[in-house]
Amino acid sequence: MTGYRQVLAVPGMAPLLSVSLLARTAITADVMALTMYVVLGLDLSYAAAGGVAATLTAGVALGGPLLGRMVDRRGPRAVLLVTTVAQVVFWLGVPVLPYAVLLGAAFAAGLLMVPAQAITRQAITAMTTAGQRRAAFALESVQGELSYVVGPAVVILCASTTSPGVVAWGVGAAIVAGGAGIALLNPPVRAEGEADVGAAGPAPRREWLGAGMIAVLVMAFGTTTLLSGVDLAIVAALEEAGQVSWAAAVVAVFGLASVAGGLVYGVLPRPAPTWLLLGLLGLVTIPAGLATDWSLLCLAVVGAGLLAAPTLSSVADAVSRLAPAAVRGEATGMQSSAQSAGFALGSPIVGVAVDLSVPAGGFAAAGLAGIAAALTGCLLVRRSPARTRSPHGEFDRAGTPQPREVSAGTPQAAEVSAGPGA
Repeated sequence: MTGYRQVLAVPGMAPLLSVSLLARTAITADVMALTMYVVLGLDLSYAAAGGVAATLTAGVALGGPLLGRMVDRRGPRAVLLVTTVAQVVFWLGVPVLPYAVLLGAAFAAGLLMVPAQAITRQAITAMTTAGQRRAAFALESVQGELSYVVGPAVVILCASTTSPGVVAWGVGAAIVAGGAGIALLNPPVRAEGEADVGAAGPAPRREWLGAGMIAVLVMAFGTTTLLSGVDLAIVAALEEAGQVSWAAAVVAVFGLASVAGGLVYGVLPRPAPTWLLLGLLGLVTIPAGLATDWSLLCLAVVGAGLLAAPTLSSVADAVSRLAPAAVRGEATGMQSSAQSAGFALGSPIVGVAVDLSVPAGGFAAAGLAGIAAALTGCLLVRRSPARTRSPHGEFDRAGTPQPREVSAGTPQAAEVSAGPGA
């Protein structure tokens, strides 16, 4: 755990991760809060609630790169203040908006969602050394898993005891508090020596949005498609077994296994290629469909859980190494958009598989989606240049972070091989 102590000892890192956890937990819960409001507050169908959730998610996916570019040009504080004010307006209005207006407002709120996750990732890249970065991104991925486990559960619990409009206000208040807190901290998004890197303007996309970066974005999409699909597959399998009330317990086991896997991955002596982690995640997901009751399903999802956070961590690390400092915000925004798109599409893909076959088919569809993304990423990486120079002066292959400390003034002639197919 020495690596984690070193990361948390970095000035400003512990407060940033704490405030970011608050913001990300609330943002993770926003879809559930809107669903509860539409179903319980407006007395409409779940399909109507799904429409609001879809427009919010679409806004988040489209807004990620745009907000990232604004961060590159204006800095994090300006973007955080604008998005925080937008969230104040939206969430205050939720309990009084008619459904038709709520649809449009949700899309606008998604476009201007507080970019807590993206800014945290940029700050991690700027605040840590190459040797600390894998442990730092492991903590960030664990933070995401914790927010996923806690946020929606708290919303469901509160919605059963109080007004759904009040719950929506509470979620909005937490998002605003998190955004304001990160703005107050104003974390750096460029390391020392990178402060003036954007003075000549951002690097053209053709210089950094090559096969390596596209491979990582495809794997980011595939990872969240799989994870979103697994959630629905769990519910479908337990509904067939007449044990749907145990779905929350299985999802909790899945999340806790992911937390454990992320913490272990962050202290391993050598990282693994992103495509390999994602491929293994897909492979171990498929057999979970063979479980016949909730207790066996708890055991079956542990393997996938142990690989979930490490895969997400590896994706974030790869993006940070492939993106030049001047466009790191835009690249991180693209990563967030790819993951949002995966979360949005995972459930429908698995839902179709379940409808056309059996609940076990849902796990198969989710796993195969992950495997397909891993194979695509692997093929794209093989097409990319043999060495890609990272913005920190190391050489590595896309999708296989190779931490290496470089002393000041040392000629960077040695190249680090990432191994075949990395």
